[in-house]
Amino acid sequence: MLPIDLVNAISTNFSIYVGLSILIAGLIGNCFNILVFLSLKTFRDNSCAFYLTAMSFLNIGQLLTSLLPRIMNLWFAIDWSLLSIVYCKIRIYLFQLCTLSSFTCTSLATIDQFLATCSHPRWHKFNNIKTAYRLFILIIFIWMCHGIPLLVYQDLFLALSTGEITCAITNNLYQNYVTYGFNLTLVSSLPLSVTTIFGLLAYHNVTQIAYRTVPLVRRELDKQLTVMVLLQVFCNFFIITPYIIVTAIFVTVTYDKDSYRYAQMQLARSITITAFYLYFTMPFYIYICISERFRRQFLHVFFGIYSAHRRRRRRMTINPLPLSN
Repeated sequence: MLPIDLVNAISTNFSIYVGLSILIAGLIGNCFNILVFLSLKTFRDNSCAFYLTAMSFLNIGQLLTSLLPRIMNLWFAIDWSLLSIVYCKIRIYLFQLCTLSSFTCTSLATIDQFLATCSHPRWHKFNNIKTAYRLFILIIFIWMCHGIPLLVYQDLFLALSTGEITCAITNNLYQNYVTYGFNLTLVSSLPLSVTTIFGLLAYHNVTQIAYRTVPLVRRELDKQLTVMVLLQVFCNFFIITPYIIVTAIFVTVTYDKDSYRYAQMQLARSITITAFYLYFTMPFYIYICISERFRRQFLHVFFGIYSAHRRRRRRMTINPLPLSN
């Protein structure tokens, strides 16, 4: 049996070094997603791609407001939330907003592909870019309102158990809602259920597309996006399910904080929480691995922009701008 101090050290180091890798990969991958989705008209005019673009922006926000401060706190013992009551409130508010909005965009993208691949034309009227814009504005408004209690109850206060100032929720009732309503439902069980159900329905629909009269370009785009979204849903299932199980056990079982079992549970929580951030990191890498068409699109955009930049610099070198008097 490992000493408690060693278990705690493993937990901390795993969160720091694996978390740092996830943070860097997530920022790069989401930026590449945004680059591809905004550069190609095929994606700019598609409602599902719009949700995936919005999700990428929100994933960056989530990583910067949650994972980055977590790493700084564990690695350098720097807790920026203790420096300002405004930052204490705003950081957790933005974290909750980005997290909920990202999960909602993934759910909407899955539902959108289900509607796009339905055989009955009446469902297609909900599958357009204008509807996507309106729904996105609506969900942002809803989650902004949802987070208002955080601005009230998240505060700096003296923790009696440690004698130190901490930034946390000061209302027990609202804390219970965050534990069971936010952590175990809104950002785990509910989106997992929605994306799994509509992902399977979309998969069933897309297998029937070849037998329907659909324009070839539209058919290939629907297949591409459905496969991308479906594989993302599949990966999310294995990322989120352990988080749900470990979090449910942690909040329902009472431990002595000095016990070996508590240290083991903290290690399990560190692993599942760190793995949970893969949801906000993996989309780009899933798309690259699973979709040959997306790989070609990425290379076209990435090297096309690079080549255009080089040609522009070459023209400026050959024909420098005249000096003004």
